[in-house]
Amino acid sequence: MSAEFVDTNVLLYAYDSSAGERHERARALVTRLAHSRQGAISVQVLQEFYVNAVHKIACPLAPDAAQDRLRAFSRWPVHSPLSGDVIAAAQLAERYQLSFWDALIAHSAQQMHCALLWSEDLNDGERINGVEVRNPFTH
Repeated sequence: MSAEFVDTNVLLYAYDSSAGERHERARALVTRLAHSRQGAISVQVLQEFYVNAVHKIACPLAPDAAQDRLRAFSRWPVHSPLSGDVIAAAQLAERYQLSFWDALIAHSAQQMHCALLWSEDLNDGERINGVEVRNPFTH
């Protein structure tokens, strides 16, 4: 079975207990992907998760708790973009009219050979370079 890429926002909801049903759905998805070993992320997701989990969510995580989550997520397959990936993401951003950061997420998912990209930020059902975007909060 193909890997499933998880965008930062989904990971954040999984640890934001104030997010109600989004928290429950994200937590279930992240748990399923962790147990099945089908989850994939990128260095960008790790960076964004830490900053937002410690500073931006309604009930922030303590830095040491967020670092523990980083260690756990680092056991998933992680895409580490290089300069060529940055150029490819810039091209994707132009082609699909995406923000550069969303394009880099989509490019990382494609580089990890993921069939699915779980994200709230991109258009549900859209295909970007062969990767299907799904919003976990509408499925």
